[in-house]
Amino acid sequence: MIANPKINKAVKKFTDIRNHSIAICAPLEIEDYVVQPIVDVSPPKWHLGHTTWFFETFILMPHFPGYEVFDSQYNFVFNSYYETIGARVIRTDRGNLSRPSVADVYRYRQYVDEQMQAFLQSEWLTDSVESLLELGLNHEQQHQELLLTDIKYILGHNPLFPVYKKNKASEKEELVPMEMISFAEGIYEIGFSGNGFCFDNELGRHKVYLPDFKIASRAVTNGEYLQFIEDGGYTDFRHWHAEGWDWVKQNNAQSPLYWHHIDGKWMYYTLEGLQELDLEETLCHINFYEASAYAAWKGMRLPTEAEWEVASEKFKWGNRWEWTGSAYLPYPGFKKEAGAVGEYNGKFMVNQMVLRGASVATSPWHSRNTYRNFFHASLQWQFTGIRLAK
Repeated sequence: MIANPKINKAVKKFTDIRNHSIAICAPLEIEDYVVQPIVDVSPPKWHLGHTTWFFETFILMPHFPGYEVFDSQYNFVFNSYYETIGARVIRTDRGNLSRPSVADVYRYRQYVDEQMQAFLQSEWLTDSVESLLELGLNHEQQHQELLLTDIKYILGHNPLFPVYKKNKASEKEELVPMEMISFAEGIYEIGFSGNGFCFDNELGRHKVYLPDFKIASRAVTNGEYLQFIEDGGYTDFRHWHAEGWDWVKQNNAQSPLYWHHIDGKWMYYTLEGLQELDLEETLCHINFYEASAYAAWKGMRLPTEAEWEVASEKFKWGNRWEWTGSAYLPYPGFKKEAGAVGEYNGKFMVNQMVLRGASVATSPWHSRNTYRNFFHASLQWQFTGIRLAK
């Protein structure tokens, strides 16, 4: 038995987070693990291997004397985008990896987990390595959300619309009237402060000037968005950015992702299978173009990320990632760290929009109101929604 409570806590946290990834994959059939329908979706098997590779590459190899790499080829297979670490499988080819097998990946996880547990109880766990460990755990939690999101895309594009898991916790919230919460012109502060973990892109708490603004007390529902569709929202260019209108025409877009008009009814693919669209449920799986077009149709706009963060104490959030009108850019004073860790956020600060909050797919203890998520404007597959502002 481990005598040190701090070590005990570290081992438990590591084990709990690692086991959660396995639990997410538990309902899958073996064939589900290797599918990659589009470039943005990675096979579940790859997520399990990549998150394991992170601990092996950044903690065990450089900091645990005598550690033996599980398989020297896995650095090429499971590196994602770290140029510092070396060559890697092209992202679009992840679905072509029939080998290593799913069983091999699970053996890899078990091997690295056992080595990590030994490492966490050794003299080699220093303060500097603890910060890497915390980053690795949060990295795994990010991939847990991606796992669930990618699994939904994989199964939701299977013509049989298979069930991922019955009796899954409901995404529905109690529907209350939408009110506009007012905030006065002034100078506010945003950015992470205090103790605990945050990503480097949240650091640099700073002052921002905000004019008077109003923000909605809740997110938009399916029923409210359906009114936009029925009013010709996808056929009227006036509501759309030029890029967004190009996206509509190129993709023949007519509704959010996973909506299907069948026999005169709107149906929606959920993780419990195809179901009739619940008009009172919070809207999900829309991209920035759609969110902006809906806001314009309503005579409103999306909040900036500064407005969202300032106002977040006044409304309930966390059911959907909420698009903002802010480009993903560095905060004042942002500096990338040296080495591979510096590739984590900074190099993506171009051509992406910020989302705030969290979603029903976000792992426990992995949300805060300073979290800066970011995606390209055309992407729908995340659990995204709309909160209006004016």
